[in-house]
Amino acid sequence: MFPVLSSLIFLPLLGALAILFLPREREDLSRPCALITTGTVLAVSAALIFGFDRTAPGMQFAERSLWIPQLNVWYFLGVDGISIGLVFLTALLGFLACLASNEIRDRLKEYYVLYLLLMAGMLGTFLALDLVLFYVFWEVVLIPMYFLIGIWGGPRKEYAAIKFFLYTLAGSVVMLVGILIAYFTTKPHTFNMLELAAAASNGAFDPQLQMWLFLAFYLAFAIKIPVFPFHTWLPDAHVEAPTPISVLLAGVLLKMGGYGIFRICLPIFPQGSASFATAFAVLGVINIVYGAGVAMAQSDFKKMIAYSSVSHMGFVMLGFASMNSIGFNGALLEMFNHGIITGAMFLLVGVLYKRAHTREMDKFGGLSAQTPLYAFFLTICSLASLGLPGLSGFVGEFLSLMGAYQGFPVITALSLFGLIVTAGYFLFMIQRVLLGPLNPDCRYYKDVSPLETLTLAPLVIIFVVVGFWPALVLDLQKPTLGMLLSLLGVTS
Repeated sequence: MFPVLSSLIFLPLLGALAILFLPREREDLSRPCALITTGTVLAVSAALIFGFDRTAPGMQFAERSLWIPQLNVWYFLGVDGISIGLVFLTALLGFLACLASNEIRDRLKEYYVLYLLLMAGMLGTFLALDLVLFYVFWEVVLIPMYFLIGIWGGPRKEYAAIKFFLYTLAGSVVMLVGILIAYFTTKPHTFNMLELAAAASNGAFDPQLQMWLFLAFYLAFAIKIPVFPFHTWLPDAHVEAPTPISVLLAGVLLKMGGYGIFRICLPIFPQGSASFATAFAVLGVINIVYGAGVAMAQSDFKKMIAYSSVSHMGFVMLGFASMNSIGFNGALLEMFNHGIITGAMFLLVGVLYKRAHTREMDKFGGLSAQTPLYAFFLTICSLASLGLPGLSGFVGEFLSLMGAYQGFPVITALSLFGLIVTAGYFLFMIQRVLLGPLNPDCRYYKDVSPLETLTLAPLVIIFVVVGFWPALVLDLQKPTLGMLLSLLGVTS
């Protein structure tokens, strides 16, 4: 059987190795090599979806080999309804962000080597089923992202990169302690996530230990999501990162935190997770309302989108709080939707920045007449992000709210204020950038190029299609989430 999951991880590594050995005078070949690699990964991930059994709740395409016999550590990969959409999202955004990396002009070899290493780490995180292997990929992501921000970022790139590194590393250290405690608590000792979940259902972790282990993992995942008050690294990282890296940061890295809760916290520490359901709900509402309020106050286009990410990930937290099928499906779908929509929004910010060399929204105005195609893309992406019915952003948010309302009606009602503010800041942004008289400084701006259209159009098509046909994604994740809910003792 062809090792399709391993190919998703090792293709980027082989591509990075090939670029590494290019002579310096031929480093212009780095970009074509990276495009071929990421395009191949996207093709493999698409084939994976077509071969995926939508009715099976368990792991598929599993690959397992003993890695460190002395510690019972396995090279164990698998994909199910929780991870399949995120694997495809990573491959798609990885290819499109690579297309958008034509703005990178210096140190091309180093950039594309780090870029492909980042791709391998992100895909490995979503595929690993051994905690040690998961931790290795989780940490691999940290290194290239640090350098991609710190070398090719904006004026405050060093500060943003160090802040990102320290926040993530702090959470990772605590998670490592949790991994070791979980390993030594089980008999026989194991890092296998599926075996740990089975052990938990048989009472291997007492409720008090579950609480502490849940917190150890949750801290690492909350920083990545990011959940208030661990969110402060995100706006700095987004603003200073080059556009393609912002796309991956918002579209994929934030999802690693939500995925960790789905894959580890909920099935392995079910009692600990359930005991924090109210905290999930409260933190979710804080993220939604606070993120939206701060986004409304921004004049920097990119910083506004960064804070909108904080707000939108609050719906994922509300979905976790629901502890029911509707909320879980909404949370997982919202993670996918947010990656598609916010990835497109950061690409649009980059398009404008290349022409204006500023992200201050007050410097624009009347662009709908000068750049009608750009106006179309910005308007439809904004409507998707604010949750307009008929577009995919609405479906995920609606399901998360419906699920959370069953257990936390008052808290869920409070989150609606965030939806109102979200509509406000997106419409205010459209007014400042696209409407009104044309700013004389913008009269020479060119409309979206064919290459830029190629990076944006697939994302728009996806969130329109999923908006009208959400079952396309929901059917992939429903059986696995049903099995997860049974581990939590929930029947519906």
